[in-house]
Amino acid sequence: MPQITVDYSNSIQFDQEGFARDLHQAVVEIAAAKPEACKTLFRPSELTAFGYEDPLDFGHAVVHVTLGLLAGRTEDTRSKLTEAVLELLRKHIEDEGGGIVLHASAEVRDLDPSYRKFER
Repeated sequence: MPQITVDYSNSIQFDQEGFARDLHQAVVEIAAAKPEACKTLFRPSELTAFGYEDPLDFGHAVVHVTLGLLAGRTEDTRSKLTEAVLELLRKHIEDEGGGIVLHASAEVRDLDPSYRKFER
């Protein structure tokens, strides 16, 4: 914990390493997580569909960050964390200025009580 997943259009210039480092720091500071517990998985998508537009026009890009935390964080903590994620996305995704519309979003959710893990 926390389990962090970043789904994104691979058509964007995204500093994933810097984003993960800064995000882990924010999760530690805002949600009192342990640094060694922070794990982020990046999942690029080759195709992003938006409305009725031709996806091959690459006019839109999507980034969605999901943070799964153990239950017990206040709504205020969850909101602060979500806002921090959006600020970090602004910082670590280049504004290409080529007419691509970036749709960035984030959510913090509680991990299900059945959540378990192992390490080896």
